[in-house]
Parts: sequence; C-alpha cells; structure tokens
Amino acid sequence: MSLRGLCCFRIGLKSVAKTSPGEFVRQVRQEASKIVWPTGRETMMTAVMVVIMTTLLGLFFFGTDSFFGWVVRMLLSLAQGQ
Repeated sequence: MSLRGLCCFRIGLKSVAKTSPGEFVRQVRQEASKIVWPTGRETMMTAVMVVIMTTLLGLFFFGTDSFFGWVVRMLLSLAQGQ
C-alpha cells in the first residue's frame, strides 16, 4: 500500500461521524422495537418440528450405521473363511 493510499485511508476514518452513547442507545432501542417476535404457538410448532426431524434423522443414521456394520461383519467373516 502506498503512502498516499494510507493517508487517504486515515482521512477516511476521521470523516466517520461519531455517535454519543445516549444517541447510540436510542438507536438500538428504535431498531429493537422493529423486531417481530414469534408467538407462543409458532415457538411450540417449531420445537415440535425440531424434535420430529431430529428423531427421524437419528433413526435414519442408526439404520444406515447398522446396515454398514452388517456389511463389514459379512466381509470380515468372508475374509476369515467362515
């Protein structure tokens, strides 16, 4: 980076407007008031869906793991000559 680019960068930083702590808190409260919180029903439905999906995925991966474990056991028994 050239010295000229570095100087422009520093000048650019100085041109940023500073906000007082009180103004910052006011802006944060204003933005927080725009948040749309989910209803209790939406939260409950989402929790139920998470439980259902994790159960289904757990069963799927359990079945997949069991299948591949069975395949490996069969291959090992063939390799031992049984």
